Amino acid sequence: MSAPIGPARELRVVLAQLTPHPVDVVANLARLEAVVGEHAQAELMVFPELFLTGYNLDAVHELALDPHGDVIGQVRTLARHWRTAIIVGFAEMHGDKVANSLACIDSDGGLAGVYRKTHLFGRERDHFAAGDRLAVVELAGIRVGPMICFDIEFPEPARTLALDGAQLLVSVAANMEPYEPDHQLASRARALDNRLPHLYVNRTGWEVPFVFTGHSRIVAADGSVLLQLGADECVASSRVTVDAEPRELTDYLNQLRPDLYGGQLQAAPR
Repeated sequence: MSAPIGPARELRVVLAQLTPHPVDVVANLARLEAVVGEHAQAELMVFPELFLTGYNLDAVHELALDPHGDVIGQVRTLARHWRTAIIVGFAEMHGDKVANSLACIDSDGGLAGVYRKTHLFGRERDHFAAGDRLAVVELAGIRVGPMICFDIEFPEPARTLALDGAQLLVSVAANMEPYEPDHQLASRARALDNRLPHLYVNRTGWEVPFVFTGHSRIVAADGSVLLQLGADECVASSRVTVDAEPRELTDYLNQLRPDLYGGQLQAAPR
C-alpha cells in the first residue's frame, strides 16, 4: 500500500524542455552542464527522454552510453557540485543490448538508479530492449517514481510506483505529433489516479521524421495543471508540493479492492 502521508514539503524543481543536438553527445552534455549551472538553487532538475543521445533510432547503438562511464560520470560530478538531483534520458549500453534509459542521480552525485523504459513505442521495439522492472528511487530526500513517455499511457506503471511508496511521479518524454492530446490527458490522469504530483518533461524540435511537441507540465495530486509550457524550448523553475494530504474520500490508493481485480489483469488474446 502507499506510504503514509508526512509533513508537506515544497520541492524546488526545474523542467528542462529542450531540443537535443542529433547524434552529438558532447554538445548535449555541454548544454546540460550550462542549464544546471544557471539553476543552482534547484533541488531536482529533469531533462527529456534520450536527451544525451537524441532520438535518432538508427544511431542509438553507436551512441549508447555506459551508466558507469565518463559521460554519466560527468553528470554525477555536476549533481554533486551544485547539490542538485538530476534525471536525464540516454541510450544505455546494457550488456549486449541497448535500453532507453533514465539516469537518476542524487544531489550527492550518487547514481540512485537507472530506469529502463518498460513500454516501447512503435519502431523503438526494433532498436531497444524493454526494461523489466519498475522501481522507486530516492532523490533530494523524496521517493520518486520514474517513467518514460509511452509508460504513462498505461495506468499500471504509475499505480505500481504509487503502491511502492512513490511521493512524486516524474515522466520524461520524446512525444511527437499527433500525440500531444494523449499525453495531456495521461499526465493528468496518472496524477489523479494515484493522488500524487506529477512532473512531465517533453522535448522540443525535430529529428526526421518526427516533430516533438513540448508542452511539459507540472500536475498537482488532484489532476489540476499547476504549470504549463508551450511548444518551444523553455527551462522553467517552479515548486511542487509533495505529501499534501489527499481530500477526504478520494484517496484512491486506500480504497482499492484488490479482491476484485488484484493479480487478475492480463493482456487480451491476440
